[in-house]
Amino acid sequence: QVQLVESGGGLVQAGDSLRLSCRASGGTFSRYGMGWFRQAQAPGKEREFVAAISRIAGITQYGDFAQGRFTISRDNAKNTVFLQMNSLKPEDTAAYYCAATTQFIPSSHEEYAYWGQGTQVTVSS
Repeated sequence: QVQLVESGGGLVQAGDSLRLSCRASGGTFSRYGMGWFRQAQAPGKEREFVAAISRIAGITQYGDFAQGRFTISRDNAKNTVFLQMNSLKPEDTAAYYCAATTQFIPSSHEEYAYWGQGTQVTVSS
């Protein structure tokens, strides 16, 4: 069983940057592909794919809105995955979750077996 704990969220202004971290424990981190998702609090908003990174080679995939602004990376020695977010916009406001999967960097939340509790990111205009 893998436990995931996110950190790094907060309140920032539009145009600022944030770096989220997700530390894993309880399993062999390098066996899992890792992903970031987000979910806004507005009614009807579903969990949205942000980015994913493969186990060893570091192959990445991004949601359309994240391409060019967000960067996912991982440090297998530290059991941690990161999400660098630049040029933040008010519409990036959401709870951000990291997740672990045995599949090859899927973009569907249904393919991820383990989830953290989330960290809130709020971007003011």
